Amino acid sequence: MSTHKISIPHCPAALANLLRIAPLVPVSLSLTACSRRIAKNHPGLFQRLGKYGCGRFILNPTDLPIVLCLDPNNGAPRVRALRKPCQGTVKISGPLAALLGLVHGAYDGDALFFSRDLVIEGDTAAALAMRNAIDDAELDITEEIVAISGPFAQPFKHIFNIAERRSGVYLTRQEEATEW
Repeated sequence: MSTHKISIPHCPAALANLLRIAPLVPVSLSLTACSRRIAKNHPGLFQRLGKYGCGRFILNPTDLPIVLCLDPNNGAPRVRALRKPCQGTVKISGPLAALLGLVHGAYDGDALFFSRDLVIEGDTAAALAMRNAIDDAELDITEEIVAISGPFAQPFKHIFNIAERRSGVYLTRQEEATEW
């Protein structure tokens, strides 16, 4: 394993500024719809959470003015985007690119944690259960969004591919994790 630290990109300021003023109900509804599709297509993900399937996971993208509260509800998930802190079983904080990179298998969670690019507060066993469940499911969030986009599927896929290339943020599943 390499000893150099990779640079994790930060979210573009334009997106952060947009989220400061955008209504968050549509964001929450969209994220809930996407997470329910994931639950339908990957039921093992929520089963793997075990007792944490009824916990609350707070995802705090530190480069955005929102937090995401994920309630797995034992396979009927709900996601709320909020501009204020909320309480949960565990809070996982880091740049959006790091959080997405974890989901897409691009970054090693242990390396992010020990480099302090990722901060975990609360029940670390819940965070580990979530990490293991996501790793096993081999999620691709872009594919999940494209699948529910109807006639906009191909344009969305094209936009996500361009955004991934230009931003350096992993928006699709990676074949192998990046080594440090």
